[in-house]
Parts: sequence; C-alpha cells; structure tokens
Amino acid sequence: MTSETQRRALITGASSGIGRETAIAFAKAGIDVALVARSQSKLETLTSELLQMGIEAKPYVIDLSQIETLQTSLSLLLEDFGSVNILINNAGMGYTGSLASMPLADWQKLMDLNLTSVFLVMQAVIPEMRAQGGGTIVNVASIAAHNAFPTWGAYSASKAGLVSLSRILGAEESENGIRVMTVSPGAVNTPLWDTETVQADFARSQMLTPAIVAQTILNAVQLPDSAVIDEITLMPSGGAL
Repeated sequence: MTSETQRRALITGASSGIGRETAIAFAKAGIDVALVARSQSKLETLTSELLQMGIEAKPYVIDLSQIETLQTSLSLLLEDFGSVNILINNAGMGYTGSLASMPLADWQKLMDLNLTSVFLVMQAVIPEMRAQGGGTIVNVASIAAHNAFPTWGAYSASKAGLVSLSRILGAEESENGIRVMTVSPGAVNTPLWDTETVQADFARSQMLTPAIVAQTILNAVQLPDSAVIDEITLMPSGGAL
C-alpha cells in the first residue's frame, strides 16, 4: 500500500466511546470510514457529522455477537462500501464476576464478541488487503490482558487472547504487507462502565478519555508502512485504577 492510496477504514463499535472518537479523528485526517455498531440512530447521527468533514462515511447496523450470520453481514458491507485498507476492531463488552460461578452462556457471549468476532472481521478484510499490497489492523485490547484483576477474569482472558491473536496474525501476514497492532489502554471513561454486566466503582474522572485512545490509534495507523508497533500500552497518568 503506497502513501498515495486513499485510506479507507472499517471501525467496529463505532457508535460511542473509543470507536466514535476514532471515527471523528479519522475523518479529520481525511480517512473514509465504514461504521459498524448496533444502534442505528447513533450511527446515523455520527455519519451526518462525519459527512460534513468531506469524507465518505457509511453506517452499518450489525450485531457482531451474532457469530452465525456475521460472515454474511460483513460480505454485504464490503460489497457496498468497497475495499478497506484499515481495520479498527474496537467493539467489545465488559464483564465482572467470579470465574468459579460464571455461567457458561455468559462466557460464550463474552468470547464471541471480544475474540471470535474480531477473528471473523479480520478474515473478511485480509483477502482484499493482500490484493492491495497491504493494510493496517488495530485491535483494541486492555491492560487487563496482562494483569490478574479479581472478578475480571473472563474479560482479561478474552483480551489476552486478542493480544496473542494479533501477534500471530501479524507474523503470518507481514510478508503480505499487513500490519497488525494492538492498543491496550488502562481504564477509559466509556459507556462500558454503565452496562449491566459490569459492577465496578472507579473514579471515572481519573480515567483516560476516548479521544486520547483515538488519537493513539490514529498515530499508529499513520506510521510509515515500513514501521509497526506490536502493542501500545496506554495508561492514565495516575496508574491502574
């Protein structure tokens, strides 16, 4: 992929938090975006905002946890939007609870969204990236991938799996010009903390902002094609919460 190639990105979890801020940062940098999330109203609002910045932006309402139909949904998306040379896998869910008492259904739902859907999205875009001579994939993991936080075991396992998946895919696809990078932030002030599956009482004012993480993702994407960062660990200045 040459510097003259128009940059076109697919962003999952784009309707709020890190995904939304990444879409805005990309639009300001002149990167076209395909936006994936479950909320049609939020996606449409964001799309209208991005179109005013002079880039191409399209919303796609897809529930990434629906593994059985995801490949079909992604094929239709790429057929409509066209090829992409940047992929940001940001969609995911949080979960707190003891591993010893966690229901199997909850475990499977978490792994489907946080790990398996990422695997399937990457599989969907890799053939065209190879055909274009390269591309960049950034997967949003978490500092939890490297730490033993009690009650965060399942979430940590999903993110640790994502880090490993990213490293191995990067090694496999480097000869095809495809870079795979991971951003592992500490606590970020996003709607994740308001979901029913997360029970935590942290000082959200001390967390990273989604905009800071988005800027880090943009910086990683804008590296020269000859450079790659395996993993970026981004922490609040006050340390882990």
